[in-house]
Amino acid sequence: MDPTTDNAGNTGDPGHARASLEALRAEISKAVVGQDPAVTGLVVALLCRGHVLLEGVPGVAKTLLVRALASALELDTKRVQFTPDLMPSDITGSLVYDARTAEFSFQPGPVFTHLLLADEINRTPPKTQSSLLEAMEERQVTVDGTPRPLPDPFLVAATQNPVEYEGTYPLPEAQLDRFLLKLTIPLPSRQEEIDVLTRHAEGFNPRDLHAAGVRPVAGPADLEAARAAVAKTTISPEITAYVVDICRATRESPSLTLGVSPRGATALLATSRAWAWLTGRDYVIPDDVKALALPTLRHRVQLRPEAEMEGVTADSVITALLAHVPVPR
Repeated sequence: MDPTTDNAGNTGDPGHARASLEALRAEISKAVVGQDPAVTGLVVALLCRGHVLLEGVPGVAKTLLVRALASALELDTKRVQFTPDLMPSDITGSLVYDARTAEFSFQPGPVFTHLLLADEINRTPPKTQSSLLEAMEERQVTVDGTPRPLPDPFLVAATQNPVEYEGTYPLPEAQLDRFLLKLTIPLPSRQEEIDVLTRHAEGFNPRDLHAAGVRPVAGPADLEAARAAVAKTTISPEITAYVVDICRATRESPSLTLGVSPRGATALLATSRAWAWLTGRDYVIPDDVKALALPTLRHRVQLRPEAEMEGVTADSVITALLAHVPVPR
């Protein structure tokens, strides 16, 4: 097989890559009803080599969404249920003694995959949470002093429940900042919920995506070609200044104790660039920045207690700032 062609028959051409990634929505919709913004966010994260925090109540298809994405992209995926007794080695892997050779050999953990679903990440202690930091930032795992590279692409999709905080360990700001996007998974509309139930009544099995008709429509070659094309997407000095002005405005907001860091500004520039390319342009416009501002920045700011008591949210603060920061012409 030609090394530039993957198993789905994709050649790695940028035009073909964009069409293939656009086809993901239709393919994933065979298993998941709605959730188009979450699908787009996951694709943007893959293009930017970032990670995603998925927040939603139980039962809104967060796990199914990641599994369907992996199937449609022909990527490996593994799921780890984070619990209070989970150890770092349960994620990264460990050295195992082999009696036959009288030597220790490395047994890879579930982090050695393309899409890692970290289910309810805030239910495990900080020590275990931090075991993911090296994997997310450096794309490697160090065990017994030996660094071991992770596969490419590699994405952590971590979930957390927004309504049940008993027995949880909130993610520290430093770790939240490692997530490129925070996507909220809403409850379905009435019609969407009817569609879900109708599918189940007709025999849909969420554990059998192949039977549901989900097929690979893109692959690693398409992702690589898309990333190369995104890197060539033009960003004018005015757009760069616009991103900086938005992030600096969060640091001056009276409703926030913590504004967006320069890493957050870099993330917003990257996600805006990926979104511009996905929508068919080779340059970034202010609307691209506005479209990705909420998912890119909402987890990077911290509300003042008094603002929170008044019902102010991170989304409402960022939305208000977007309305006031001058837009470049």
